[in-house]
Amino acid sequence: MIRFALRGLLGRKLRAVLTGIAIVLGVAMISGTYILTDTIDRAFKSLFTESYAGTDAVVTGRGLDISIDGESPPNPPVDASLLETVRGAEGVALATGSVLDERNTKILTPEGTSVSSEGAPTFGFGIDTSPEFDQFNPLSVLEGRWPAMADEVVIDVGTADDQGYAVGDTVEISTLRPKRSFELVGVAQYGSLDSLGNASFAVFTIPAAQELLERSGQYDAISVAANDGVTEEELVAAIEPVLPGNAKVVSATAEAAEQVDEVSEFTAIFRYFLLVFAGIALFVGAFVIFNTFSITVAQRTREFATLRTIGASRRQILSSVILESLVIGLAASLVGLGLGVLLAEGIEGLFRTLGVELPTADRVFAMRTVIVALVVGVGVTLVAGLFPAVRATRVPPIAAVREGSTLPKSRFAPFIPWVAGIVAVVALVLLARAMFTDELGTADRLLSIAAGVLLLFLGVAMLSSHVVRPLAAVSSPIGRWAAFVFTILFWPFGLLPYWLLRYGAWGPGTAARRVGAFVGGALLNPLIALIVLVMWLRRAVTTWEPEWPMEFPSVVPDRVAARTGGENARRNPSRTASTAAALMIGIALVSFIATLTNGMKASNREAIEEQIAADYVVTSLDGYTPFVAAAGDALAASAVPELVTSVRSDVGLVDGESAEIGGIEPDTIAEAYVFDWREGGESVLATLGTTRAVASSNYAEDHDLAIGDVVTIRSSADRTAKVTVVGTFEPPPFYPLLESVNVSKELFDSLYDRPRNSWTWANVAGESTDENRVQLEAAIAGYPDTQLETREEWIEREDTDFNQFISFLYVMLTLAVFVSIFGMINTLVLSVYERTREIGMLRAIGMTRRQVRRMVRQESIITALIGTAVGLPLGIFLAALVNRALSEYSIRFSIPWGQLAVLTIVAIVIGILAAIMPARRAAKLDPLRAIAYE
Repeated sequence: MIRFALRGLLGRKLRAVLTGIAIVLGVAMISGTYILTDTIDRAFKSLFTESYAGTDAVVTGRGLDISIDGESPPNPPVDASLLETVRGAEGVALATGSVLDERNTKILTPEGTSVSSEGAPTFGFGIDTSPEFDQFNPLSVLEGRWPAMADEVVIDVGTADDQGYAVGDTVEISTLRPKRSFELVGVAQYGSLDSLGNASFAVFTIPAAQELLERSGQYDAISVAANDGVTEEELVAAIEPVLPGNAKVVSATAEAAEQVDEVSEFTAIFRYFLLVFAGIALFVGAFVIFNTFSITVAQRTREFATLRTIGASRRQILSSVILESLVIGLAASLVGLGLGVLLAEGIEGLFRTLGVELPTADRVFAMRTVIVALVVGVGVTLVAGLFPAVRATRVPPIAAVREGSTLPKSRFAPFIPWVAGIVAVVALVLLARAMFTDELGTADRLLSIAAGVLLLFLGVAMLSSHVVRPLAAVSSPIGRWAAFVFTILFWPFGLLPYWLLRYGAWGPGTAARRVGAFVGGALLNPLIALIVLVMWLRRAVTTWEPEWPMEFPSVVPDRVAARTGGENARRNPSRTASTAAALMIGIALVSFIATLTNGMKASNREAIEEQIAADYVVTSLDGYTPFVAAAGDALAASAVPELVTSVRSDVGLVDGESAEIGGIEPDTIAEAYVFDWREGGESVLATLGTTRAVASSNYAEDHDLAIGDVVTIRSSADRTAKVTVVGTFEPPPFYPLLESVNVSKELFDSLYDRPRNSWTWANVAGESTDENRVQLEAAIAGYPDTQLETREEWIEREDTDFNQFISFLYVMLTLAVFVSIFGMINTLVLSVYERTREIGMLRAIGMTRRQVRRMVRQESIITALIGTAVGLPLGIFLAALVNRALSEYSIRFSIPWGQLAVLTIVAIVIGILAAIMPARRAAKLDPLRAIAYE
């Protein structure tokens, strides 16, 4: 039976390949995801390990326990005088201080713009590069030398190569000071890393870094090496007693491990995000495999019956089908593993086109990747093929001698609709729980939706066979006329030149007529001319003969072929439904994303328009990273704007709990920002001073704050202030531009070192003109990490950034759509085999090859339309549920009718493309051989 199963696979290579493609793509996505994220993990681990290779302990400022969305502010700097104290501790062999800033350093291109515009950091280093402290330096000079003067700098090799900088060039760099020119004296790399991704770095002398980054008399960290024989733990224990209360010491191993853990959390989220799309592809692939094996088991009824007649047991039949599943799953998984390496490169390239450069190292192909990919790939194949395998065991031996015998129905068949109904009901219960239970948190709500969606897809797929016939009846005329329109569009540049070229190559008639036909076809479509020339060469050097005479391409719809194709789709509702289900999932997910994000975009625009009354907006280049406050001050010093107001932002503790703190200018903020007051009013802004604050209404409600309550603000710089809440306002929850608790800029600047702006808004007298724009841009020209936009330009850019993310989601979902296309091709090919004798009879009674092709194409289009008809409302329904689950953010529900219409057209095109190969195979069947086929 093993030999029989393997021979069966070898005898049906095309079916095995088309079936395996579904698993190949899913496994490739899984392995590619693991390879990419493991490589990123290795890059960061290498970075942190090498950073502390010669270090035994690290002394830093003691930061507060502040965490907003899982992120914490950097530790504060320590006084430079602490270095001598640390050097005097027992067990210390060497110690040196360093400056490190990842927020305020920007290397400029030769054109004067920042090299980092996508939010990636540029690290500003101040390192003691003396030979005696070389063991603490994680950088290595590749060309040139380390800086020795205040006007010298070393930059990373990636930036130097990308921007064409060479040693000796002048490089402009902006910091907390306006941009300044430096002589490039060296090019370096971080450890042994090939790339830091989008990140870059600049190395200054320590005094220069302290001046540029406003750390006069301070270090961000003190690196310590122990004497021989002193362990890290002993060194930490010796240093700890001599430190002041605002400093701490940790072992280098612990510091590196903490940083690795932080990065691992990010890569884990990134990994799971990509694995979701791999899971979708495999889920769709399971439908394809189930459908394929169901069809082939039905087609091999007499084959299995013959085996039963000569003594094969039910177990042997079951084993042979399962073995086929195992071989296909294993082979496809192995191919998918190899393809995953290329897919990892592809995903990295996709991020690169979006402006995100991922850090790289040598590719990591872990054993875990192999095990997970093989187990999942083979497991999905076996599970999907199990039910058809069980069906194969029900073939009675008498079927071997019975013409047209079919598989008997299972005794459980009558219960399938009930099971499907129960699955759908459970799915709806889970979804209703997520929709109507207000006590659920966002995470629980989304988890309930995810489980409900999975079961809903299964339930709908199981029930959809009952709506195939009416949907096919409705889809048939739509498919016929859609094919007609597509044919008209394709005829002048596809069908007609193809016919003319083939006529010119080997048709009848005079040489002049043939040359004229060939030249005409080549002018209409040179690409097809090349294809026909290749065909001509193939005919010249092989025994292959092209199809000729070839029917002249007609655009007139063929009612007979269309009706026959529609009847074929309705003949076996279960097969049509399971084929359509694969496409249904892809269509549902695309329509879900289109509907949900359409509402998000509308909500985003409304939120900004409701809040901003300014003519101009100054932001960082990426639009969301805070920028140096001096840029806003420079704009305010310009004579052009009528009003300039800035909004500071940072994090801190409010009554001991983490919160986002804002700093506003009380006298001017109301001219640029529209407050929706719940308590208080604009009059309270003038009274803020250094003892009062206004809070968002959501924050006040969540923390039981009322007007007159006094709260204690503690900044990340460990400074405190008591303020009285004098007003509450309600910003749009989807995109609030002010922070939870807002104090005056005066108080904010006293609480935080190196304050930064989130926004700077400006109004001008009269209308915005090109002239005043040029003057405003000139005012902030010294801060190249900023950009000035009009209010409408800013809103449009926010939409563009959102569209970029949506496009990424669509690209990732394309994988699932590809799987469904191969599933449709596979089903159509198998149905052509199944109806070989039928097609032979149709050809014998006068059906032309063109009509056969149109018949198969019509069946494919109807199947695609059925998947679309079920998938579109399902996706809209799911978008409505998620919209309800995220109701706290006031996201609008908006159906993108235009996008859904385009999606329907795409589905029709998918149906047409999926039918090309099966239709050609069907049309090429020899009528006499087809009639004699068993």
